[in-house]
Amino acid sequence: MIAWLNGKLSWKDHSYVIIDIGGVGYQVRISLSTYRTLPDLNAAVKLHTYLHIKEDAHTLYGFAEGDEKALFLHLISVSGVGPGTALLILGSLPAAELETAILREDLRTLSGIKGIGTKTAQRLVLELKDKVRKDSISGEIPGIPSLQAGNTARAEALSALVTLGLNKPAAEKTLDAIIKRDGNALSVEDLIKRALKPS
Repeated sequence: MIAWLNGKLSWKDHSYVIIDIGGVGYQVRISLSTYRTLPDLNAAVKLHTYLHIKEDAHTLYGFAEGDEKALFLHLISVSGVGPGTALLILGSLPAAELETAILREDLRTLSGIKGIGTKTAQRLVLELKDKVRKDSISGEIPGIPSLQAGNTARAEALSALVTLGLNKPAAEKTLDAIIKRDGNALSVEDLIKRALKPS
């Protein structure tokens, strides 16, 4: 298996690149998010890769970050999601947003991706939620303030709500929605009050 390629960027396009390594040009399919990170032509580039083997083709897929590659591998493990669809998904949503949508079972966001219907969105949530939660430390996604470990107000509010008898997953979902809507600077008291308001 080819884990990564490190060479000169000879060609770049929105869908693929060619990397020159010792006079051999490797054509690698990429997502839009990886394309945005590429250097200028003839500059050094390193991509994490996955080699997809079919009867009629051996195709290399490349990723700027190892996390994106890991998410790609999760996506293609889902029934009905091939490498092309996985690249489309990764190009439509940043990895952190995609992981958050899966963890929050946000079918609206997932089915809003071109080529992803409701059934596929449901499969993504069903088959990937546990994997994504396991990969993300304690189910927390870096870069999403509402899920950061340092958010002590959220943790304290969650503890209080559970003590008051609320279901923990429902309380987490409510708090995350409040923080996403109203910001990350709310006090514990404000979070609890807003969480207890009837929707």
